[in-house]
Amino acid sequence: MDIMKREVLVVVSYYLLLASTGFEVYASDYDYSYTAECLERPLKPQYNGGIVVNPEFNDGLTGWTLFGDAKIEHNVANDGNKFIVASKRKGPYHGFSQEFQLEKDKFYVISGWLQVNHGDDANVAVIFKTQSGFQHAAWGIAKSGCWSMFKGGLVVNASGPAQLYFETNNADIDIWVDSISVQSFSQEEWTSHQTQTIEKVRKSKVAIQVVDSQGKPLPNATISLFQGRANFPFGVAINKNILNNNAYQNWFFSRFKYTVFEDEMKWYSTENSQGKVDYSTSDAMVNLCKSKGVSIRGQNVLWDDQKYQPNWVPALSPQQLSVAAGKRVASVVTKYRGQLLHWDVMNENLHFKFFESKLGANASATFYRLASQFDNKTPLFLNEYNTIEVPSDGQSSPANYLNMIKQLRTGGYAGPLGIGLEGHFGAPTIAYIRAGLDTLASTKLPMWITELDVRPEQNQAQVLDQVIKEIVGHPAVQGLIIWSAWKPTGCFRMCLTDNNFKNLPTGDVVDKARATLSHEGLIGTTTTEGYFETSLFHGDYKAIVTHPSMADSSFHHNLTVTPTAESDEKLSLSYKFTAA
Repeated sequence: MDIMKREVLVVVSYYLLLASTGFEVYASDYDYSYTAECLERPLKPQYNGGIVVNPEFNDGLTGWTLFGDAKIEHNVANDGNKFIVASKRKGPYHGFSQEFQLEKDKFYVISGWLQVNHGDDANVAVIFKTQSGFQHAAWGIAKSGCWSMFKGGLVVNASGPAQLYFETNNADIDIWVDSISVQSFSQEEWTSHQTQTIEKVRKSKVAIQVVDSQGKPLPNATISLFQGRANFPFGVAINKNILNNNAYQNWFFSRFKYTVFEDEMKWYSTENSQGKVDYSTSDAMVNLCKSKGVSIRGQNVLWDDQKYQPNWVPALSPQQLSVAAGKRVASVVTKYRGQLLHWDVMNENLHFKFFESKLGANASATFYRLASQFDNKTPLFLNEYNTIEVPSDGQSSPANYLNMIKQLRTGGYAGPLGIGLEGHFGAPTIAYIRAGLDTLASTKLPMWITELDVRPEQNQAQVLDQVIKEIVGHPAVQGLIIWSAWKPTGCFRMCLTDNNFKNLPTGDVVDKARATLSHEGLIGTTTTEGYFETSLFHGDYKAIVTHPSMADSSFHHNLTVTPTAESDEKLSLSYKFTAA
């Protein structure tokens, strides 16, 4: 008996989901916006001020009281804008405050606008005095002559009263504040924001239609989707121990397509003795990763901390240091040109100033310019710790991070630039993390979490889970690297496996996070109109289509789901195949 053969046409259409995404939207939506420009007049308060009484000072000083020893008054600008002023301040924290009743387990986001009456820019801390102590919630850089926005967040460990106040070291300046907002969110609302982001930013709705050669829909076709490389980069650091350890390789390469080397590309590893450059170890690791299809972040060209220089570097004269560092940049950037995702050029230059102390204030910008001369395509990143981890660390606050970006630009570096946030966490303040990411997202630059781990005194698995959810649930974060390179003597701060490469609880958290950002295998059946619709994470997929009329044959097709513009326009791909 002859078997009839016919052509079947598969139409694949994918587009960004603009309608309801199938999850509950809670009443309090989240405002991710932040304005980096210094404005003549502040914007309206976010959330209309939230729980703040008199946020725009339209009712004099109602709701605001003296804090410490200062003079506070209500002012009206020539354009009619109203604001509060603290003058004759007797110390850093003296000024004004407002008291709130804060609730445990709620997330608070605070924002507002600052100005000072004269002088240099002032770092202003936004602090809440609670029953258990003082909690930094935000930092702003106040200028004279225009208004600067601040944004931050806090979570309190006990319900009770809390006084919001502002602190800056220079007591000779007057602090002006306006458009203050404190908005509370429940755990359910906060989680819903993460879910919304994943649906809107990490996924797109995909419609696959199967029709026959006559254009008629083919119902009851089975479509199996298998994801290959995910579009959201999620990786783990490695070190040279992986080179000759099959168990380490099997564990790592079965999970990850992105990595960074713990030490092997750093200057102290490649030029331990002056003039004797050795890339043999980093080369072996690069070749291994390339053979497995794993992409690599370059970490780092230079490090601004004197402790982490090659031991021969600190004794160099400024002229000798300039020459040696220039050779280092030329050597390593040329060596790995075109082979890396990014380069961290000057590591941790908000906390440390080794090169600036020797070579002048524009040292970082000089080396970014130099690196771009040897590789003008690989994005060059800043990389810093405590920016989102520790609210009380003003040196590396989101506001100061923005300031460093401006310094690089004014110093003459105009090339591709990215934001690296290390993410070495103790006890995290989840609301502060989100607000910090909002602040940095205003640059529109690529932003990665580059060295995520949790200190051992914490419940590492629990904290890691919380932080990963916040990071992947933020629309501006483009990648995540866990800082857990394995050593037989123990990892830097957090391991994912034991020495037999069996997952620890932290490893289970990472595997679960990876699974929630991908599709291990998705099977669907076409409708009477020949359609199968679903929402897919961005990335590469293999689609396998079978139908009862096709006997034992099937159609295989590779498709890539990528972010699309917010448009109703459908992108269609058509494929023909012969089926029995």
